[in-house]
Amino acid sequence: MKRASISRQRLAALGLLGVPLLTYPLLGLPSGSWGGLPAGYVYLFGVWVGLIALAAVVAEGGGK
Repeated sequence: MKRASISRQRLAALGLLGVPLLTYPLLGLPSGSWGGLPAGYVYLFGVWVGLIALAAVVAEGGGK
């Protein structure tokens, strides 16, 4: 069986990391506001942007 490249493995691990971070129990934890925005929105979009940035770093690295 052919092994997946290291970048594919890292992207899969990143996806598995994102699942628990974006489920209700953790989405429900932030309360109050931060910078005039609801803390839940800041958490949600912060995690989302972080996952996209990490995926871009992994994809651009090319498995080096």
